[in-house]
Amino acid sequence: METDSANETESTDETDSVTELTIDPGYLRRLVFKMRAASLGDEDTPRDARDNALRGGHHVTLEEEVDPSSFRDEVMQEIDGMDPEHQQELVALMWVGRGDFGREDWSDALGLAAERADSKTSRYLLSHPMVADEIVSGLEELGHDHILEDGTY
Repeated sequence: METDSANETESTDETDSVTELTIDPGYLRRLVFKMRAASLGDEDTPRDARDNALRGGHHVTLEEEVDPSSFRDEVMQEIDGMDPEHQQELVALMWVGRGDFGREDWSDALGLAAERADSKTSRYLLSHPMVADEIVSGLEELGHDHILEDGTY
């Protein structure tokens, strides 16, 4: 019976472990919000995602207030100014979030992101219309589902 409980503990520890990230959580939270704002004017973004702020027949979106391309330029500059390791984490988070890798494959995702780091990371990430949601899904998969609420790991 002791071996059963030991195995149970091992599997629980493995599934409950949280993958550590090196990107500042508050910064990552703000970057995800900016990525979402940048995608508001993107025609490739699904209509539901662009229009989910519809309230009482009036669109209450950032698109009405600010040109989304200015957010896009700002996000591109921020991503390009990040350390290469942080850029690779963003790419790996997106891949995990869209299901290319699982939690157990995190180091493989980081390794592949490092191998493919020969082009502009910002251009690659922002070429995916749902990049912000995919990064959030990646955070959830890695055990950081609360980051958008409290900005901490």
